[in-house]
Amino acid sequence: MNDMIPFGESGFACPMSDEAVRAFQAHGAVCIRNAFTPQQISELTQGIERNLARPSPRAKVASSASDPGWFFEDFCNWQENAHYRDFIFNSAIAPIAAALLNSQQVRLHHDHLLVKEPNTRQRTPWHQDQPYYNISGSDTVSFWIPVDPVSRESTLEFIAGSHKGPWLMPRTFMDSQAKWFAEGTLDELPDIENHRQDYPILGWALEPGDMVCFNMLTLHASAGVGGQHRRRAFSVRVIGDDVRHAPRAWATSPDFPGLQESLAPGEPMEHALFPTLSQRGV
Repeated sequence: MNDMIPFGESGFACPMSDEAVRAFQAHGAVCIRNAFTPQQISELTQGIERNLARPSPRAKVASSASDPGWFFEDFCNWQENAHYRDFIFNSAIAPIAAALLNSQQVRLHHDHLLVKEPNTRQRTPWHQDQPYYNISGSDTVSFWIPVDPVSRESTLEFIAGSHKGPWLMPRTFMDSQAKWFAEGTLDELPDIENHRQDYPILGWALEPGDMVCFNMLTLHASAGVGGQHRRRAFSVRVIGDDVRHAPRAWATSPDFPGLQESLAPGEPMEHALFPTLSQRGV
């Protein structure tokens, strides 16, 4: 399975192909080549370096002290980081999301920085994203956008078709704790890594300007990185028409403090934290 869709050099100028939309809807993941211009990737890279120099209170290290590398994550920085804001609002993010989701309106849910420095051994284990979040609905897409070349061995991998469900138990990445749903309330993830031959695994080597797009329920994972390679990637999580607020009794990842007091359960995500990126007819 190898759905690699050329998008074009100019960001906004090229329409989304029907082939890309079909691949996304069928497999839950698609690779789009040259989705962003070199200037846009430069803007994003500046934002990442600013973020690394000034982490937010939400930042965390997702690798152990014994790991010879370093795996860093940070969330929800678009309001404070002008480079992120410019990239999100002035690139092809919105039209691609609207086309993939076939949504009248798309909103930003959050941004997420993921940096694996050279020789990071920590894997990102197989998981779905949506069980960690505060939303229901199926009109979702995550954009994973590297600013460094990513080898096939270090890229994100996906299980084709897994976005069709079911929801699986979210656990902490380093110690496999059930901090979100109670034990036994969701099915456990199968042992994919030791039975890779049994699954339709997708993955692509990537260059700056490329990105992968995947549904928030698509199972995905990635390995560490080699001793000579840095892997800086920026994720933009976007939601469409059918997504609703689903408050949890626990802190979601990321958390949105105070949101439950201002947005009722089951309501559309019409809130300043989730700005509209595009709306058809406007």
